[in-house]
Amino acid sequence: MRPDHMATQCLAGTVPTQAPTIRTVTIRQTLYAQFNATAGWISCQMERRRSRRALLEMTDDQLKDIGLSRGEAYSEFTRRLWD
Repeated sequence: MRPDHMATQCLAGTVPTQAPTIRTVTIRQTLYAQFNATAGWISCQMERRRSRRALLEMTDDQLKDIGLSRGEAYSEFTRRLWD
């Protein structure tokens, strides 16, 4: 709507006095969001790697308690990062 039409309709009382706000996303906000998403993904992958490494450090009795064999623990450790 053109600004002069908005003013005319506001004077007539048919349109609210304030135009609806439009949210624009800047490049900086987009990059910030992408950075946060990437940092979260990396953090998740690091935690996954730590837990897979912890499986290798467990004794056979500890692995048996959680229902895994040494081979299964090693297989889990050698999985790709994105699996």
